[in-house]
Amino acid sequence: MIQTEDLMKVYQMGDTEVRALNGASFTIDKGEMVAIMGPSGSGKSTLMSIIGCLDAPTSGKYILDGLSVENMDEAKLAETRGKKIGFVFQQFNLLARTSALENVMLPLTYAGVSGKERHDRAMKALDRVGLSQRTHHAPSELSGGQQQRVAIARALVNEPAILLADEPTGALDSKTSVEIMELFQSLHKENGQTVILVTHDAHVARHTDRIIKLSDGQIISDEVNHNPIKAGAPRVEE
Repeated sequence: MIQTEDLMKVYQMGDTEVRALNGASFTIDKGEMVAIMGPSGSGKSTLMSIIGCLDAPTSGKYILDGLSVENMDEAKLAETRGKKIGFVFQQFNLLARTSALENVMLPLTYAGVSGKERHDRAMKALDRVGLSQRTHHAPSELSGGQQQRVAIARALVNEPAILLADEPTGALDSKTSVEIMELFQSLHKENGQTVILVTHDAHVARHTDRIIKLSDGQIISDEVNHNPIKAGAPRVEE
């Protein structure tokens, strides 16, 4: 599903060269649930942008579902991420003056899906995240957890091969965070989608089956998590 080889991302800051990624190589198989973990400045956000086809590496190889990504132009990157990847962000990124249903329908609108099919697929996605009774509520009328569920439904509505979540519990309280991780685990189990969580939070990472750790743009460990936290388990502080 995902294969990278010696990924480099270099930014020029005046006379200084900053290596946000410095030779990252790994493979993620179809259907895995993986955490990419690291502190601020470790390179995880840069890696997420490349995995999500939001950016291209300076050098190295990136194969996504059989497609070579590293040399794609912006138009091809946009097409690939629209077809292959569903994004979930920390701050939800919902349109404030539109309903939950309209927010979820938005990717289908961009994809040119017809009105009835757009409505039916969005309703199905909202039902999958437990919000079939909140379809006509605006984001301001929803709790933080409900807003993140809308964002997850929006990410799912195009049936992407990969669900890519950037700090998905970062704006939520601990109880709601557990509920969102339970939802991710449930979706992964039911649908067999590849789920990648980008996080600085070790507790969130331990809900996944594998943890890739970054530091200074390099992978410092890549380990199977043999005892993932089951959703609903109490949080134990580090």
